[in-house]
Amino acid sequence: MKTITKIIATSAAVVALFFSTNVQAQKLGVGVIGGIPTSDAYSVALGADLRYQFDIDKQLSIPITTGYTHLVGKEIGNTGVDFPSYGYIPVKAGVKYFFNTTGSGVYGLAELGAGFGTKSGSGTSFVYSPAVGYSWSNGLDLGLKYEGLSQDGGSTGYVGLRLAYGFSL
Repeated sequence: MKTITKIIATSAAVVALFFSTNVQAQKLGVGVIGGIPTSDAYSVALGADLRYQFDIDKQLSIPITTGYTHLVGKEIGNTGVDFPSYGYIPVKAGVKYFFNTTGSGVYGLAELGAGFGTKSGSGTSFVYSPAVGYSWSNGLDLGLKYEGLSQDGGSTGYVGLRLAYGFSL
């Protein structure tokens, strides 16, 4: 129940912020992600995402992100037991802050949301994702992120690189 409460509170805050601010610009970004899982059960993390971002001002943006992430399972030790792969659809909202007044350059990003498992019975996880990156004025974006998933007392995650291109709307 805690996860649902966090997701609802985050969603309500984003909606309230969206309606109470004067949006300066809107962008749509498409990215690919490759990463190294933090759990011994997985060998690699691969994904793609779509990010809608509206700028509050030149330095502060509100991103809403979704996509697909696949954690590739592997054999645990030399046990002969293969851990199954896990795929999920993250739906996240957050805050992106540029440390430069131009709206490009180095930024910090924090997102919260839900990860919907794609296999029957895999359920929904709480997803959190801090990141740092660099955004060029031509639309290219390179970020280093951690994405963690928490469900029923268990957790996993990955450290990854995101390469994206953003379009102004």
